[in-house]
Amino acid sequence: MTTQLKSARGGIITKQMRTVAKNEGISPQTIRKETAAGKLVIPANKIHIRKNLTPIGIGRVVSIKVNANIGSSSATASTKNELKKLAAAIDAGTDTVMDLSTGGNLDKIRKKLIENCPLPFGTVPIYEMIIGRDVEDITPKIILNTIEKQAKQGVDFFTIHAGVLKQYLPFAVKRVCGIVSRGGALIAKWMSLKNRQNPFYELFEDICDIMAEYDVCFSLGDGLRPGCIADATDKAQIAELKTLGELVLRAKEKNCQVMVEGPGHIPFNQIQKNMQLQQKYCHNAPFYVLGPLVTDIAPGYDHITSAIGGTAAGFYGASFLCYVTPKEHLGLPDVEDVRQGVIAAKIAAHAADVARGHAGSAEKDRKLSIARANLDWKKHIECAIDSKTAEKFHKQACLKSTKTATDDDFCTMCGKDWCSLRINKELVKMYGKK
Repeated sequence: MTTQLKSARGGIITKQMRTVAKNEGISPQTIRKETAAGKLVIPANKIHIRKNLTPIGIGRVVSIKVNANIGSSSATASTKNELKKLAAAIDAGTDTVMDLSTGGNLDKIRKKLIENCPLPFGTVPIYEMIIGRDVEDITPKIILNTIEKQAKQGVDFFTIHAGVLKQYLPFAVKRVCGIVSRGGALIAKWMSLKNRQNPFYELFEDICDIMAEYDVCFSLGDGLRPGCIADATDKAQIAELKTLGELVLRAKEKNCQVMVEGPGHIPFNQIQKNMQLQQKYCHNAPFYVLGPLVTDIAPGYDHITSAIGGTAAGFYGASFLCYVTPKEHLGLPDVEDVRQGVIAAKIAAHAADVARGHAGSAEKDRKLSIARANLDWKKHIECAIDSKTAEKFHKQACLKSTKTATDDDFCTMCGKDWCSLRINKELVKMYGKK
């Protein structure tokens, strides 16, 4: 069974590696070496490759990537609505999409989304396993059959909560917020009712065999991630992280690509430590973080809270940021929430890329700044991370004046005589630029 990891280890540069190298402006040999070392993953299911997938790379040597979560619930199960969310996420510039549906016809929704998704596509298989049954009725056969079915449909990466071990549960119940991961909570309940170890942990080799057959990338789930800053970097979180590090090695032995999911809610001053601990325990596997959110008191604005943490996480070691929408902790996101979540995460990822000196990142800012200094509104808007919003706001400002959106020597903030940029132009004429 050939996978990207196995090919890379064998010295082979695959077509997908070449695509990633070209899009990132990096040599194919560098991409191969990073993949072989387990520092970079290319989530690219063999089935999805044959359909419509444009592969991407996730790792420190490439630009930081952003994921958008969409999905239905039993209260709002609509394939049409999920397709709208998918389109909004792609239009806003997300790098990957995850379907977290827990209601409706999950197979139908998943198939339609994959058909319309040219990006790496992820799921959390346990969500489907629980549909129509009690958690204690989940069996090894159901686990393996569900994972194989979704792999055959073309899913590129799976969140597998194999690190939530039975002996860690006493640590979690002492927390302020307990277990906030849905997958983690379901497995905790299964273990408690059955008085048995995590079935995903016990079946890990069998799961690896399925993943390797289709080259599905592991996204080892952090089922014990902190759900509030009071629980950050606690005994439960670190115990699971060490187990995830063990699973990284076991997955790679089976030639499976693997990345690791991380918190969650972390106060700003603990972010660097968390990124360093993950690299230490998880053998430099790419780190995929939710935010992290640096405070708990901003429901309705958690896309901003997570962007603050996401920038720091990206600077200190994370390779992959999961977006958080304004509706986090309040309800399922709609199309506009999805768009805002993606943009906020993209800003965080780019800011981190600039701060860590990633090739070409600061040049994007320079191009916009030159256009801004020249009052070149068209170029200014084209260079914006969210050109649609920038253009809308500029047009609104122009409507309040006698000028139009295309006037290149008029400042929609200051007018004519008060504009520092216009004065700068006059100063350049007087003194020149060296």
